[in-house]
Amino acid sequence: MYAFEYHRPTSVKEAAGLIGQVEDPKFLAGGHTLLPTMKLRLAGPANLIDLGQIAELRGIERSGDTLAIGAMTKHAEVANAAEVKEAIPALAELAELIGDPHVRNRGTIGGSVANNDPSADYPAACLALNATIVTNRRKIAADDFFQGIFTTALEDGEIITQIVFPIPTQAAYAKFRNPASRYALVGVFVAKHADGVRVAVTGAGSNGVFRASEIEQALSGNFAAEALDGVTVSEAEMNSDIHADAAYRAHLVSVMAGRAVQTAVARG
Repeated sequence: MYAFEYHRPTSVKEAAGLIGQVEDPKFLAGGHTLLPTMKLRLAGPANLIDLGQIAELRGIERSGDTLAIGAMTKHAEVANAAEVKEAIPALAELAELIGDPHVRNRGTIGGSVANNDPSADYPAACLALNATIVTNRRKIAADDFFQGIFTTALEDGEIITQIVFPIPTQAAYAKFRNPASRYALVGVFVAKHADGVRVAVTGAGSNGVFRASEIEQALSGNFAAEALDGVTVSEAEMNSDIHADAAYRAHLVSVMAGRAVQTAVARG
């Protein structure tokens, strides 16, 4: 690990201000991606800005038909929060499937969304639930936020402050996990809203998280697992690696979507 200066601001304003004052800065949330990268000397920021002490970035609040979660809220807090279990139980279940207890008690929702790992779970939830990513500068629709593997609409110095989820009428998440890392080989989040169905896939796409339009169309007319009989997704843009090839992942997308719909319908 290369030498760096460590900063621990206590407000979003202070953290944003540091960006213009120090050389080569990086924000630190949970650190599950950044710190290992630094240890391997694949990254060497001169200044590390830890967001962990900023109270305004934490918390969960339901307001009417939306659920707002602060960016520094940990996965375990999302999984265990009564507000999340009541409003969007699928989101609580997704958080419970992330990594292991050590990861869930350190990693944050904002860090996961900002990193946009192609196998992460939260990006699928954001897309399917039509979430809004709120930063210290603006509000960004999930459809515009995720722009490819490890790439988002965030600008230099921009900080995610919270993520606002519209509460769906029905939703569920089905995940086929790598047994070692627990990352999604394929994860499918299905959400039925008053104005239609949204389906997002993580772990499978060669360009990261994406919406599955074929599945959305099939479910829009009949929100039931049998509506997906014969529905397939193209393997042309699927990821292929030592864990699963493109054809297998394409098949799993349909399978996981069916399981997610079954869960959502059973939940009512």
